[in-house]
Amino acid sequence: MKRRQLASFSLFLVFVSLAHADESAMPFPLTPPAVDAASWVLMDATTGQILTEGNADARRNPASLTKLMTGYVVDRAIDNGHISRDDIVTVGNDAWGAGNPSFKGSSLMFLKPGEKVTVRDLSRGVIIDSGNDACVALADHVAGSEAGFVKMMNEYVDKLGLTNTHFETVHGLDAPGQFTTARDLAKLSQAIIQGEPDFYQMYGEKSLTWNGITQQNRNGLLWDKTLHVDGLKTGHTESAGFNIIASSVEGQRRLIAVVMGGKSPKGREEQARKLLTWGQNNFDTVQLFHAGKAIGHETVWYGNPHQVDVGSGKDIYLSLPRDKVKGIKAKYVIDRKDLQAPLKANEQVGTIQLMDNDRQIASYPLVALQTVETAGVFTRMQDYLKLKL
Repeated sequence: MKRRQLASFSLFLVFVSLAHADESAMPFPLTPPAVDAASWVLMDATTGQILTEGNADARRNPASLTKLMTGYVVDRAIDNGHISRDDIVTVGNDAWGAGNPSFKGSSLMFLKPGEKVTVRDLSRGVIIDSGNDACVALADHVAGSEAGFVKMMNEYVDKLGLTNTHFETVHGLDAPGQFTTARDLAKLSQAIIQGEPDFYQMYGEKSLTWNGITQQNRNGLLWDKTLHVDGLKTGHTESAGFNIIASSVEGQRRLIAVVMGGKSPKGREEQARKLLTWGQNNFDTVQLFHAGKAIGHETVWYGNPHQVDVGSGKDIYLSLPRDKVKGIKAKYVIDRKDLQAPLKANEQVGTIQLMDNDRQIASYPLVALQTVETAGVFTRMQDYLKLKL
């Protein structure tokens, strides 16, 4: 095995750890703020790392945070061409607040039966107004029924790897067998943020007027100019308590705070604010490697050419405490005695190791960045003799 020290990479190599590091465990633990809620998570949205958590895998009632999956399914239906943002939806009686007893006292967009509304406006009603009626109207349009749409929601639960989530409704009103966790909601929020930008921007809209009724977005952190919050959602039922997911941006860095089971509307905001402020003040998110950019060069025996660039096959990021970033060193290790042709582009040939003094904190695949074909007979004979001698 060959080792190559990459001493000059100390700032930019920090990110490699994400590929193989345990994303729920920071290598340099810091003291997080005390959070007054049943469960919570603070995630770095770029890397997926959990910076701090409490009871992150406890199953809880999502309440209107369910609407995040409703919006995600609608966005995917637009992406795959099943529907468009400009589709006109005729509102059915089942999406009429006054005609649906289950909606009594709940959040509504205040749709009227027979009203014709675009998919985009209904999506805004789901996200800004938390309209249960808008959820039903969209479900009918996308899947033909609420039951069909719920089936799609749970299919996306599996696709996203949400291992502690199951939906029974399209809107989040209490239902037996419906549950999720703070960790799963952070992953779902990350997927939403990485979706269509013009769809995500709805989560930052502060108000919506429909049928003469103006409603404010219930995420009060959108008005906090110090945090730069641009989403995502709140939720509340008696059994769920007060829930909030807030995402903030500072430069190129984005954080996601999930708070479930808060004590009050202002209380949930304060707990999310504490998490986001702590994350912003103590961590940096840095790009460690650029996809396809060489970090070293290695001889390839019996190869044409005789040398190959090695590096990362994809962009790699990591979030670390600010005072640790400059101290991290990196080296790469070739996993065989000699590299021999043929080699395929992106074939793993070793690992990149991140070191904090003598302690390895993470590793990530080192790949050949080009294809190396087998050389001709004469070159192979020369290399054979060189290796033997």
